[in-house]
Amino acid sequence: MKTEISLRDYLSTRRSIPAFQMTGPGPGTAEIEEMLTLASRVPDHGKLAPWRFIVYRGEERVRLSRELAAMALSAKPDLSEEMINVENTRLSRAPVVVAVVSKAAPHFKIPEWEQLMSAGAVCLNLLMAANALGYCSNWLTEWYAFDEKAHPLLGVQPGEKIAGFIHIGTPQVPPTERPRPELADIVTWIGKDA
Repeated sequence: MKTEISLRDYLSTRRSIPAFQMTGPGPGTAEIEEMLTLASRVPDHGKLAPWRFIVYRGEERVRLSRELAAMALSAKPDLSEEMINVENTRLSRAPVVVAVVSKAAPHFKIPEWEQLMSAGAVCLNLLMAANALGYCSNWLTEWYAFDEKAHPLLGVQPGEKIAGFIHIGTPQVPPTERPRPELADIVTWIGKDA
C-alpha cells in the first residue's frame, strides 16, 4: 500500500537515486503513459508543446547501450575496461529510460529560451510523476545527449536537443541526503515585507 504525503513534505525530502542503483520492477505502459501525461502539465507559453518523449525499454535499452559503447570506443580507443563497462550499460541501468526532447525553435512571439525552460520543467515533472507512482528516478544528460552523431540512433531528429534522460525504476538502496545550498548564499532580497 502506497503512503500519501503532502506536496510540501515530498519537496522537502525529494531525492534522486543514481541509475546504477535502480532495479526492476519498472513501470508498465499504463503507468508510463500516466507519468508522461502528468509530466506534460508544465508552463508552456503559446501552447507550443516544444518537447516530446522517447521511451526506451526492454531489450532495446541493451542494444542501444552496446551501440553507444561502440561509438564511445571509436572516439576514444584507449577507454579503460571500467569505462567500457559503464558505456555498455548507459540505457540499461534502469528498467525504463525516457528522453525528453526539446523541439525549441525560432518563433515570432515565444523566445527559444522559454521553450527550453519548458522542456526542463517537463524533466522535473517527470521525476516527480515517477516518484508519485512509487518509483525512483534520475535525470541524466551524458555525452550522447550532446553528440549529434548519436541522435539518429536514439530517435532524435535534426534540430532537436535532448533536455534529459529520465531513468525510472525501483531503488536497490534507500536514498541518501546530500548537502544543499544555504539560502543566504543563493537569495537576494529586494524590498521589505509589506
